[in-house]
Amino acid sequence: MDPPHDTHYDEDDFGASVGLGEQPALLVIDLINAFTDPETSLGSDVADVLDATERLLAAFREHDLPRYFTTVAFEESYGDAGRFIEKVPALRELRLGTEAVEVADQIEPVGDERVILKKYASAFFGTDLETELTTQRVDTLVLAGVTTSGCIRATAVDSLQHGYRTIVPEDAVGDRAEGPHRANLFDIDAKYGDVVTTDDVIDHLSEND
Repeated sequence: MDPPHDTHYDEDDFGASVGLGEQPALLVIDLINAFTDPETSLGSDVADVLDATERLLAAFREHDLPRYFTTVAFEESYGDAGRFIEKVPALRELRLGTEAVEVADQIEPVGDERVILKKYASAFFGTDLETELTTQRVDTLVLAGVTTSGCIRATAVDSLQHGYRTIVPEDAVGDRAEGPHRANLFDIDAKYGDVVTTDDVIDHLSEND
């Protein structure tokens, strides 16, 4: 991605490509009803993100590569929400056992695809995701879902810190506003992973059959 004007992001110092490794996994982050329905307090129009994610899922299923989903949900007491729910009161919509926290029908999990329950932004924090990835010998995480400035970014940072090649197809992630979306894609590409397209990922999988 091109840097904004008047920055100090020399192409020789930032934004080198890490590429996809030998065992990529797809992680679909928080494409649940509460975030994909524009009528909810937490939702926005992410129809294009759902379409791109559906294509990625089809490709990863075709090549029998690991696929995971995440959701965010809290107990009735919200005691498991910590200060997060004080900062973002809209999170009260995310109650365990409700339709709000179910993965959107368009991309619903099939077979043994797991939905990992998380409480905070990163898919790594307080979950067993790392165990799953180690068991499957995953070396690359492809991230899709919402939001670019929140859970995608937090997971991308943790993915790098856990030693994974991190890939973010820009058309398969979304945000509530274009500014945070573009700014965080730039920052991820500069420091934490590769920002590519859905077509790039699918073409790579096909070329490496």
